[in-house]
Amino acid sequence: MVNSWEELRAQAMQCEKCDLCRTRTNVVFGTGPQDAKIMLIGEGPGENEDLQGEPFVGRGGQLLDKMLKAVDLSRQKNVYIANMVKCRPPQNRDPKPEESEACIGYLRNQVALLRPRIIVCLGRISAIRLISPNFKVTKEHGVWFEKNGVLMMGTFHPAALLRTPASKPAGLEDFLSLKEKALELCPEIFE
Repeated sequence: MVNSWEELRAQAMQCEKCDLCRTRTNVVFGTGPQDAKIMLIGEGPGENEDLQGEPFVGRGGQLLDKMLKAVDLSRQKNVYIANMVKCRPPQNRDPKPEESEACIGYLRNQVALLRPRIIVCLGRISAIRLISPNFKVTKEHGVWFEKNGVLMMGTFHPAALLRTPASKPAGLEDFLSLKEKALELCPEIFE
């Protein structure tokens, strides 16, 4: 394990552990305060993220920011955002298991450095890897699980909410539940 954010970021920026390094524009390491108590984890960068080097900056990211704002959270103030893989899969396809496996060490190290109280998996890919291999977002979104002293929840990926607007109210309910848990576990983040 690497003990500093700077060193970990530097390693990720040079990574060639899988073929995604060949087609990336930028490594998308993560964003947010390095002492955040809430961590959101998506699947992988899309085109906008690859171009800008920051997670969730496209239309899905704009929706995510609105949902966070609705519950007094933000990537600037109290939430850290990362992905399962740090490089964009071609045509925004799901990351392959071997790609996620090659990249999981960076994510584990980010979690170890951050030590979040709450992790929210944005979409199926991160939820099946981090919560349960049989996780079904449509059935289990908003359900809380505890793993190694960390509360975890899976919810809809913002891009999925853009494709299926009928799920937006359920997605917002999950974020309201997130605020409730955060007020319970780490109320100081709202000060």
